[in-house]
Amino acid sequence: MLPRFLRSPAEFSNVANVSVPRTERLLNLLIALLNTRYGLRRSELREKVYHDTSGNDVAFGRMFERDKNDLRDMGFEVETLTDLGWSEDDPATTRYRIGKESNRLPDVQLGPEEWTVLLLAAQLWERAALGTAARSAVRKLQASSRLADVELPAGVQPRIKPAGQAFDDIVAAMHARHPVTFTYLAGSTGREEPRTVEPWGLGSRFGQWYLVGHDRGRNAVRYFRLSRMTSAVTTLARESYSPPADFNIREELDRLPELPLRTAVVDIKAGRLLALRRRAVDCLPDEAAGGPADGYDRLSLEYRDPEVLAEELASYGPDALAVAPAELTGAVRRRLRAAADFSASPVPAYAFTGTRPGTAAKGTSEDQLRRMLQLVPFLVHNQGLHIQDVATHFGVSRDQLEADLRILICTGLPEGYPDDLLDIQWEDDHVFITQDLDLKKPVRFTVEEACALLTGLETLNGLPDLPGGGALESVTLKLLAAAGEEGLRAASLAGPQVVPADAATHATVRRAIESRAQLHLTYLSPQRDAVTERDVDPLRLYSLDNTWYFEAWCHRVDGLRNFRLDRVQDVYPNGAPARSAYPPAGGVPAKLFTANDDDTTVTLQLTRQGRGLAEDYYAERTAELPDGGLVADVRFGNTAWLPMFVAQHGGAARILAPAELARAAQEWLAASLARYGG
Repeated sequence: MLPRFLRSPAEFSNVANVSVPRTERLLNLLIALLNTRYGLRRSELREKVYHDTSGNDVAFGRMFERDKNDLRDMGFEVETLTDLGWSEDDPATTRYRIGKESNRLPDVQLGPEEWTVLLLAAQLWERAALGTAARSAVRKLQASSRLADVELPAGVQPRIKPAGQAFDDIVAAMHARHPVTFTYLAGSTGREEPRTVEPWGLGSRFGQWYLVGHDRGRNAVRYFRLSRMTSAVTTLARESYSPPADFNIREELDRLPELPLRTAVVDIKAGRLLALRRRAVDCLPDEAAGGPADGYDRLSLEYRDPEVLAEELASYGPDALAVAPAELTGAVRRRLRAAADFSASPVPAYAFTGTRPGTAAKGTSEDQLRRMLQLVPFLVHNQGLHIQDVATHFGVSRDQLEADLRILICTGLPEGYPDDLLDIQWEDDHVFITQDLDLKKPVRFTVEEACALLTGLETLNGLPDLPGGGALESVTLKLLAAAGEEGLRAASLAGPQVVPADAATHATVRRAIESRAQLHLTYLSPQRDAVTERDVDPLRLYSLDNTWYFEAWCHRVDGLRNFRLDRVQDVYPNGAPARSAYPPAGGVPAKLFTANDDDTTVTLQLTRQGRGLAEDYYAERTAELPDGGLVADVRFGNTAWLPMFVAQHGGAARILAPAELARAAQEWLAASLARYGG
C-alpha cells in the first residue's frame, strides 16, 4: 500500500507557494465545485484550492477562467450564482458550483446480447478515427456497472477502414463547429479549386467517404468526396457556424445518385494482370480506334468512378495503359506525375522518436483527468481488481496507473483533512476505493463518444449472425436516451456498410472457424499475378468496411497469411481438422500485414494526407515533419510491389531507403509515365 504520510493537512499547507500540477489542480477544483450546495466564492477557491498567495489578481483570474472552460469541455457545467441584486462582475458576491447530476451519465443496464452488439460496434473503429472515443465510451458504461459475461461471434471482427487524415480533421472541426478549407479536384471541370466549407455531416456511400456542407464560395449545399481533396484540411478555429437543426447525413446521402456505369479501354501487357482480365467485358467503344502496341492486349472494363479506376491502373505502372476516355487517362497520368515529382523532391531532415504511430504518446493534463474521472467509478463498481488488470483495461502501463492513483489520493475537498480526500489503496496489488467524493458516476458522453457508438451500431445493421431478440435496436434506444443532445448529433456521421458481398464464402469460412476445420482454397493473388491452391487453417474473419478478409495458417508457405474473400475462387472443407496450434493474437486487431524476422525495413516519407499509411502498415517507428507529414520505418516481406504502392498513392508516399528500392521506384514511375508520353 502507498504510504499515507503525504496526506496530512500539513502537507497541503506547506505547498501554499508551490505551483500545483495542473491535473491535480483541476481535479481539486472539480471536487470542490461538486461538493458545495451554495457555491464557493472565487476568493475561497483561490485560497483553499489554488493555494495562491501571489497577490496577482489578473493572472489568477485568467487561470481560473481557463480551468472553468476546461471543466466545461469535459462535460461539467459550471453554474454561476449571485446574491440578490448584485452583478456577476462582482467577485465578492459571485459563487460557483457544479450540479451533481447535470453532468453524469445516466445508468444504462445492458443484457449479455446487448453488450455483445455494443462491443462489436465499438470495435468497428479500432483501426479508424474515433477509436479512442469508442473505447472511452465503453469504459464509461463499464464504470457504472459490471460488464456482462459475453462471447463475441467466433472469429468475426468487422472494422471501419481508416479514411485518412482528412477524415480526422473534418470530424474534429465538425464537432467543434468550425469551418474548414481545402483544395478540391472538381469532377465537373477537372480543375483543382480552393473551397471553404461549413461541415454539416460526413458519411460513406458507394465505397467512398463524402463531406456534406455549406460551400461558402458558392453559397449552397455541396457534396465533397474525401479522395478528391488534393490538399490537407485546414480548420478555421476562430470562426464558427450552426448547422441546420434537422440535418441528417444518412438522409442526405440517400439522395446522392450512384455514378453511371461507363466503359474504359485499357491496354495491358500480354500474360499479365489476371485480376484485371477477369473483369473484362466483350464490347469495345468507338474510342478504341487503332490497336494496342506489340506485346499488349486491349480490354474493355466497366467502371463508375474514374478516380477509383485510375488509382488501380496507376498501381500497375507500365503493365497497363488507360486509352480512353480522356478523363480516365488524365487521372492516371496526374497520379503518376504526382508520385514521380514527390519521389524526386529533396529529402527532409528528420529524427525518429522510437515510437509506433497509434501508441500512446504522453497525454495532456486533460487526457489524464478524463481517465481519472473514469477510473474512480470503475474502481467503485469493481473493487479488488489486480492493479495490472486495471491498467490493461485503461490502456496504460502500470507506472502510469500508479501515477494517476498517487494524484487521486492527494486530492479532495478544500480543507484537505484525511476524511475529505479520495481514499484508494492497493494492498498486495489489488485496488480498493472507500471514499469517492461523489465521483462514483462517469461523466456523460462527449459528442465524439456518442457518435462513435451510435454510428457503429447503425453500421452493424444487416451483419450476419448478430445476437437476436432485437438487441441491436434495444441497445441503440438505450444509448440515445443516455446520450441526450450529444446523441442527436450522431446524425452528422454515417458509417459504411459492413455486410459481406460474398455471403456464401463468408458462411463457409465462418463455419470452419467454429468447427476448427481445415479448408482447401483456390486463390487469386494480384501481387504475384497468379492463381494458387493451398490448404489453410482459418482463424478469424475481419473486414475493412465491406471488404472482408480471413486470417489463416497456410500450410503451403507454413506461415500466417490473410486472404480477401472476393479473391477466393473456390473454398471447401477438405475433411481434415485444423491442425495449426497458432492462435489469433489477443483477439484484436487483426492485421493485414504480418511482419517476419527476415523482412526488409523500408523508410517511407508520407505527406499529411498520407500519414495514416504509417498505422495501416504497422510502422516500427516514425518521425514528425514540420509540414504535418511523417517519415516511417515499415517492414515488408515482398518489396517487389513497392513501386505499385508509391504509384497507387499518387504523391502521398515515397521511398527514402534502401537507396536501391528508391531508385527502382523512380525508374518504374518514369517507365510508367513514358507510356503516357512522358
